[in-house]
Amino acid sequence: MRRRIVMCMLAGVVLLASVLLGSPAASARILPARAHIPAQPRVPAPAEAPADVPAEFGTDWHDPVTAAPPVAVPDARSCRVTLAEVQFRDFTPYRGAYTPPRGCGDRWSKVVLRLDGKVRGRQYDRLGYLHVGGVEILRTSTPEPSPDGIEWSVEKDVTRYSDTFSDPQDVEMLIGNVVDDTYTGVIDVKVTLTFYAGRAAATPDRVLTLTDTDTGQGTTLTTPRNSERILAEVYATGSGGGCEEFWYLTVADPAPYSCKADRGPYREVQIKVDGQLAGIAAPFPNVWTGGWSNPFLWYVIPGPRAFDVRPVEYDLTPFAGLLNDGRPHRVEISVDGVPEGQSGWSAPVNVLVWQDPHRTRVTGGLTTHRVTDLVNSSTYTPGSVEHRVDTRAGHRLTVAGYLDTSHGRVTTTVSRTLANTSAHRWTDGETTDGLDATWTDRESVTVGADGVARTTRTDRTYTMDGATTIGADNRLRTVLTLGDRASVEAGLGGRRLSWSRFDDTYSGDATYTLNVPRDQRHAVGTTSERYRLSGSHGCYDRSLTTVQGVLTEDGSRC
Repeated sequence: MRRRIVMCMLAGVVLLASVLLGSPAASARILPARAHIPAQPRVPAPAEAPADVPAEFGTDWHDPVTAAPPVAVPDARSCRVTLAEVQFRDFTPYRGAYTPPRGCGDRWSKVVLRLDGKVRGRQYDRLGYLHVGGVEILRTSTPEPSPDGIEWSVEKDVTRYSDTFSDPQDVEMLIGNVVDDTYTGVIDVKVTLTFYAGRAAATPDRVLTLTDTDTGQGTTLTTPRNSERILAEVYATGSGGGCEEFWYLTVADPAPYSCKADRGPYREVQIKVDGQLAGIAAPFPNVWTGGWSNPFLWYVIPGPRAFDVRPVEYDLTPFAGLLNDGRPHRVEISVDGVPEGQSGWSAPVNVLVWQDPHRTRVTGGLTTHRVTDLVNSSTYTPGSVEHRVDTRAGHRLTVAGYLDTSHGRVTTTVSRTLANTSAHRWTDGETTDGLDATWTDRESVTVGADGVARTTRTDRTYTMDGATTIGADNRLRTVLTLGDRASVEAGLGGRRLSWSRFDDTYSGDATYTLNVPRDQRHAVGTTSERYRLSGSHGCYDRSLTTVQGVLTEDGSRC
């Protein structure tokens, strides 16, 4: 994933260097499965206290680590399958074959993916994917290595893809890379799946992908005729080296800034069914491990979601009555706000379907479709010393539908409200460049049957507050705080059934000298992460701190 490491800011400088608990959120070390928090989560043993902290970064540092909990697994018989074992040197995908495990049955209580990676030398951060049977089960990025080499791992709960794992499948994986005389890091990875015997009652019956058409109409989806719940997940990432990797910093004319977009920084991931808006979502503002001009921020602790990119989700159940007619339907994914004709976004889609086991056909209809005008105001204020762009944007969509199932008529209402505020300030030459931004994505899903309604409310909040400056001594300093937060509450007939709170906060402050060889950068940096989960099912609270690449704190409060 080669890109301008200094983002859109600092033009001309070359760096040498659902708890998304919306049902049922894919989970990983970044976020445990669904709304469940283990009552006694497995907490890694605290790291030993460092003997000495160096005055500045050296040629090696602690292996990358996050404060997220391991995936909770059952006490059951397990089987392991290797999906891929490969070195990535270029943009040639790995292609292999998957065979279901023997000895653990054909349905499983838990399936856990583990990626183990290692790399040494010099390399950019790279973006990668893993497909099984065409289904994207992992989107990831890589840490930037030390000259002496690093190792890291990623765990993810992939139980929701059990339908895909039940049959032999093709496997495709790619972490696009460039290896030459300058960028020497070969990315060496091994990916396994561990299956735990038993049955997970809530897993989808089918996992589908979109099908390309030969008519120029884009992609289509054909669902089983007895579908009674349909979720779409979209692994939306802005990346690839252009300004869309740093979409949250783009500005519109006439502001004098190096990264331009027609309407400024607001982005919204939309899904349409047969041309009708079916879902809206705020993309997560990913920061990869070379981001904000300063890889020293991320050598040990990555930004939230950097190693496990979570998809945005849409509940398409209100459209099930339309989709269940047995015909292919056009499904489109777009990112509103991207300048026309500009690339930089990837948005693969999986569709998860639950079927009515007692009917071969489930009928229904769409009863409500209300959408507000998309508000997007981006105001430029010029200044003799500092330029400023203030953005205010938002959108709301409500859809509702019904299905006549074997257990009666079921209505589903989905309401989603998005909002974004940001203040972007910079000086001439972009030697100082800062952003203070907040994104909110509030979703309510109400399912009613027999006069009883169950409502799940999920409030997601993403924050970014930081600045990069270049001093007269050519020292670049980045100070940055990132937040990934969510709260979920489920109720039935006015009675609260469960609740949860999630907060993953990263903070960093790192400085180094520009345009000099690596051993003359005299880099220093302090980074920290606190990852908290609390709710009806338990508590998890872990903090990490690093200084000059040395892990100085690894503590748990629960």
